Amino acid sequence: MDDLLHGTRDKRGNWTPNDPARPAPIWHRPFNLKKVLKWIPEYFWPWNAFHMATALLWVLVLIPSWESLQSLSWENYFYLYALNAFGLIVFLGGFELVYYVKRKQETRFKYNSKFPSDHPSDVFWFKSQNIDNFMRTIFVTTPFWTVVEIIMLWAYANSWAVWVPWTTHWAWLTFVVFLSPAIHEVYFFCLHRLIHVPILYKWIHSVHHNSINPSPWSSLSMHPGEGFPYMAEAWLHLLFPSNPVCAYFTLHSSGFGAVNGHLGFEKFEITKTTTLKSHAYVHYLHHKYFEVNYGGDGVIPLDMLFGTWHDGSKEADERMKERFRKKKEKLRAKQVTKAGKPAT
Repeated sequence: MDDLLHGTRDKRGNWTPNDPARPAPIWHRPFNLKKVLKWIPEYFWPWNAFHMATALLWVLVLIPSWESLQSLSWENYFYLYALNAFGLIVFLGGFELVYYVKRKQETRFKYNSKFPSDHPSDVFWFKSQNIDNFMRTIFVTTPFWTVVEIIMLWAYANSWAVWVPWTTHWAWLTFVVFLSPAIHEVYFFCLHRLIHVPILYKWIHSVHHNSINPSPWSSLSMHPGEGFPYMAEAWLHLLFPSNPVCAYFTLHSSGFGAVNGHLGFEKFEITKTTTLKSHAYVHYLHHKYFEVNYGGDGVIPLDMLFGTWHDGSKEADERMKERFRKKKEKLRAKQVTKAGKPAT
């Protein structure tokens, strides 16, 4: 498939899509009902449908009995941890194996033409981004994912959380599922913006940003101070009438769903004419420029509201540079004032 029909490639081999990133059609002006109706299936398929499928698989088949979950046990914890780690190895590892190890698609539709394994760096464990990201994902973030999960299940098993059944509250729970991706964007924006505060960035979030050129294993490569609150979004379901399936949908949207922003490719070639859109571009730009696109794909366009939206265009580059220039001027003025000199 010729990716140059859909984008451009610079002298370094980096690929940029022709169309700039845009928020969800519900925010486009003038409002276009046809675009909104076309977008609704994309809101669910395939990524959110996958997270719902795994939520159902976990709740209906894989988790321990609700009776055993009434008490917190190491046996249940390590079982759930192994289950989550195995799921990540299959899911994230599958993308990594096909597109980064075997390089089935080479660099077609790849934003950054370089592959992390070709560029060792001292910022990573063993000088390898792949090894570092894998180990942080499996041995740092996944254990905290499991802490969030087992406490969530314990709360439901002991009726500490209001558990409403689908049979009688299907309309409400459907609304909760429909709204969950939007809530995730708001939660993620707030948390993400917080850990970009200089002191938190230095000691916590910089670990994740070591992966300037992210790949699938970068998704959950985090400091514990980021990984735990990131996964703890699922606890929001304990605050209002919900259902374990809905809570798992949020948990897996955070866990498995983190891959979307770190795939590194715009599209994956399924057949010669069929592609799977990654929804990776907005967050890829965040890894590239650091101080843009703190939120998600634009379901709730908070970055546009706060002036940190970057759509990949040259115009957005200029707006970003101007914002950085003003920021530096303010910082310089503060430094001059602290030194006891009049600011000019």
